[in-house]
Amino acid sequence: MSSSCRRYVITFNGEIYNHLELRSSLESNKQAPDWHGHSDTETLLACFSAWGIERTLQATVGMFALALLDQQKQQLTLARDRLGEKPLYWGWCGETLLFGSELKALKAHPDFNAQVDRGALALLLRHNYIPAPHTIYQGIEKLPAGQYVQITKGQLRADVQPKAYWQLKQIVECGLANPFNCSELEVTNQLEQTLSQAVSGQMLADVPLGAFLSGGVDSSTIVALMQQQSKQPVRTFAIGFDEPGYNEAEYAQKVARHLGTDHTELYVNALDALDLIPRLPEIYCEPFADSSQLPTFLVSRMAKEHVTVALSGDGGDELFGGYNPYQVAPRVWSKLKHLPLPLRQVVFRLLSGLPLSDKLSKLLCVFPTRNREQFYQTLMSHWDNPEQLVIGGQALQTLINSPEQWPQTDSFEHWMMAMDAGQYMTDDILVKVDRAAMANSLETRVPLLDHRVVELAWQIPQHMKIRDGVGKWILREVLYRHVPRELIERPKKGFSVPLGHWLRGPLKDWAETLLSARRLEQEGYFVPSAVRRVWSEHLQGKRDHARKLWSILMFQAWLEKQ
Repeated sequence: MSSSCRRYVITFNGEIYNHLELRSSLESNKQAPDWHGHSDTETLLACFSAWGIERTLQATVGMFALALLDQQKQQLTLARDRLGEKPLYWGWCGETLLFGSELKALKAHPDFNAQVDRGALALLLRHNYIPAPHTIYQGIEKLPAGQYVQITKGQLRADVQPKAYWQLKQIVECGLANPFNCSELEVTNQLEQTLSQAVSGQMLADVPLGAFLSGGVDSSTIVALMQQQSKQPVRTFAIGFDEPGYNEAEYAQKVARHLGTDHTELYVNALDALDLIPRLPEIYCEPFADSSQLPTFLVSRMAKEHVTVALSGDGGDELFGGYNPYQVAPRVWSKLKHLPLPLRQVVFRLLSGLPLSDKLSKLLCVFPTRNREQFYQTLMSHWDNPEQLVIGGQALQTLINSPEQWPQTDSFEHWMMAMDAGQYMTDDILVKVDRAAMANSLETRVPLLDHRVVELAWQIPQHMKIRDGVGKWILREVLYRHVPRELIERPKKGFSVPLGHWLRGPLKDWAETLLSARRLEQEGYFVPSAVRRVWSEHLQGKRDHARKLWSILMFQAWLEKQ
């Protein structure tokens, strides 16, 4: 779309929830053009024309990836939303700049160099996703969340560097330095008001709208606030498994019944997953190995049969202290750090060869860590030394090993939450949901990641987030105004699948084909003996290596499609 003055041309993916307010601001200041329609894209163009790049980006409430061409300056601007809800890839192919919302758009260029970045492959094995700015391809990057990059005709490539218009690091530090000093009731009221405002803005749609509902704290809160503002029953969607211990659909059903939503659920099994697996490399245009991608795709497909837009509850754990490591890790590290490092290293060497349980094995891995940051990275890594497993692999810089990007805080809990919000949430959770939904032509929206909610969350004192070993205390207080406590209180499970069982059963032959020693040796990406050893231990039931194996399997499945 071109601006009314014809100076700017934009291509835009996403939604600007406050675009009507932006229009009003332009009109009240006599900066508005003669409107040709009612789209947020036209509003953005007018804002860029009147206010410039940074002011416009900072004024938006929404999710987006965009490219803006200033024909007068011969300058291209690429920009991504604050939390990275929408993807944006960019890089050079010779002297040609490539960019797009999907890697396959860049790959369409006839001179594209599809060389696998082995350092990024090692990151995939460590995290089960590839953190920004890295991608699976050498020379191609993800534009980090909250940043924009400008390229002017004739500019030296070395001078082209992304700039931040919003930084989580600053938000965290500002919030911690200026915490709420009012009562718990007042903080709860403020959180509910801000979250309700975000939900209201994201419910504006001229197409059918619904929500994902797992029955957990986050999704139940979003659905409760939606139903409070809706005159009709909200359409809600849940997924369950035909496996004991993995079915949360029954909890979602109880919450839906209490709130009076129009609820639909789907039960899946290993065969459903097996049917979907061949499509995963196409859905996730680079290798991605969070196994909850399977139910996320299936619930998105079901939702699309009824609605065009679905709200989700993602973000609550990172903002309000919901993950178990936030409670466990500080306690373990506080004891471990008092043991002399040489002693811990000896214990690690003596016990590392023993057949320990999965939990004891993970605990043992953190013994030789030197500081809390290394402790956390080891705790959260699926493969402890993936650079040794990937032939030619090397360690790349990410948020977790870049101290200059860390917020200043003495709190281990705050530091972990900031790391997860800045990397895991953006590059795993949001990638998983966005790609699964987009593959089904479903648009997802995330009210908890409205930047006003995020900024408020970091002002909430820690004792209102984690209390008595339970996370998300303050968010629960909001929820319990709408849903009885007894419908929610239970151990956290997450959106997991019985992957370990499936790999020993219905997915075994598929996995064996991808993990054969001959194939691994011919392809030359992994040390075959190490992969085969882990696969053998899993099949024999000695250890549950499902998460380790899934990252390799997802790369192998992706490689097969290239």
